[in-house]
Amino acid sequence: MLRLEDFETVFVLASLVGALLVASPALFFVFPSRAGERFSELYVLGPGRMAEGYPFNVKANETCKIFLGVCNHMGSSAYYAVYLKFRNQVEPLPNSTAGTSSPLPSLYEYRVLLSDGGTWEAPLNFSLVGVSFSGNSCFVESLRINGVVSHVGKAGLWDSENGGFFFQLFFELWIYDPVSGGFLFHDRFVGIWLNVTYVD
Repeated sequence: MLRLEDFETVFVLASLVGALLVASPALFFVFPSRAGERFSELYVLGPGRMAEGYPFNVKANETCKIFLGVCNHMGSSAYYAVYLKFRNQVEPLPNSTAGTSSPLPSLYEYRVLLSDGGTWEAPLNFSLVGVSFSGNSCFVESLRINGVVSHVGKAGLWDSENGGFFFQLFFELWIYDPVSGGFLFHDRFVGIWLNVTYVD
């Protein structure tokens, strides 16, 4: 048989549970749910800020424009680095399976601090400098990025199947890791192919 004190304990517990059920919608706003996938986006847009019209057939010293963007969906603020790299058809891209970046050197970088849900976007102007052709090869001496010239020294061979000298401009996303005190590859990269053509 229950004593009076037992009834009081049951009554208090039932009252607390009822109060939590009534208050639960309001508690959602005080303690928001962090469920869902946390990720970052890295993207490239064409000169009209659309996913179209990307530069492809490029001549020496011709200035091309694209837009580069990052979105943060990590659930908190994040500090990013975006590294621009340039490769011919046989040089390595990042390895998504292993989660490793390309060993090629970075030619240009952006540093971006974004709050959760924030987006950063910036124009990027580039041109190929010191382009020369010899037989079935094309040599690109340098790359001008937003007015800054970086030596690349890349040779590409004629691709007879696709009919061109192909190089790729690509971008890697890195994120700051407070534990290591540096940036770590965030396993995101995007790029555009360029067919280097003769000057008319």
